This record gives sequence, structure tokens and C-alpha cells, in this order.
Amino acid sequence: MSENPRARRLADRIKVIVAQMVDSRIKDERLGFVTITDVRVTGDLQNASVFYTVYGSDEDRAGSAAALESAKGRIRSEVGRQTGVRLTPSIEFHPDVVPETAATLNAALHEAQRRDAELAALREGASHAGEADPYKKPREIADDDEPDDGSDDDLAGDDRDDDAR
Repeated sequence: MSENPRARRLADRIKVIVAQMVDSRIKDERLGFVTITDVRVTGDLQNASVFYTVYGSDEDRAGSAAALESAKGRIRSEVGRQTGVRLTPSIEFHPDVVPETAATLNAALHEAQRRDAELAALREGASHAGEADPYKKPREIADDDEPDDGSDDDLAGDDRDDDAR
């Protein structure tokens, strides 16, 4: 939906009108427990997409979709009468997938939490495979060791063999 403030106001008004119609004026036995979750209107105010959820089984969802589809003309007439816009937008009903997506994400989060708990249980009794501190440290020089000052007799002078001269 565009960021048109008029389209947003019209969408909010259509949401209220459709919810009232579903609640009180549509008498179809196929219509289940329907909640209008969102309405989106195009920027030119010609099309309105109505999103809804149905509490119940797949049969309830299918029956509610058929009931809303059959009442589309009456709902559009009522929207045109109550809004007073020059051209009444065409209405399309779409089942809202947000609850199913939320349930899927919730199940994935619970699975991740379960796996994290398993890893934490495995980590409790585990130890390192090698030394406790695997990093090399510089050699420490004790005080009784004297550093080489280069005064050794065999290293003094020329390093070449005397025979090579």
C-alpha cells in the first residue's frame, strides 16, 4: 500500500464497515468466527484487499471464504454508501497467513531452545581434548641463568674453515 494518508483513512474505515457487516448483517450459516485483520487500499483508491482470519478447522475456513465471496456485492454497496467516495473500491478477500506464520516461527523457536538445552547438558560433563591452555607461552628465563654475551671461544673470530683459505 502506498503512504497516501487518504488511502490509509479509507482502509481504516472499510475495515470497520466490513467488520460490522460480518458481525451483524451477513446471515450465512457457512460464516464462522471471522476476524478482519487488515485492509489495504491502492493509491488510486480503486481496489481494497481485505485480510481476515477464521478460528476453526480447514472446513470452517473454506466455508467462511465462500460466505464472504458470496456477500462481496452487499459489502461493497455498504462501503460505498457509508464512505461517500466517488468510486467505490472493488473488494477482494484474502485469508491472513500471519497466524500460521507466527505458529511456524514459534515452533522453530521452541525447537532451537530444545536443542540448546541438549547442547548445554552435553557441555556440562565435557572437558577439553588437549591441554587446558593450548597456547604457547614465551620461555621464562630464571635468575640463575646468565644470558649469552657472545664471549665463547669457539664462536669468536671468523666462521670459515682454515682449510678453505
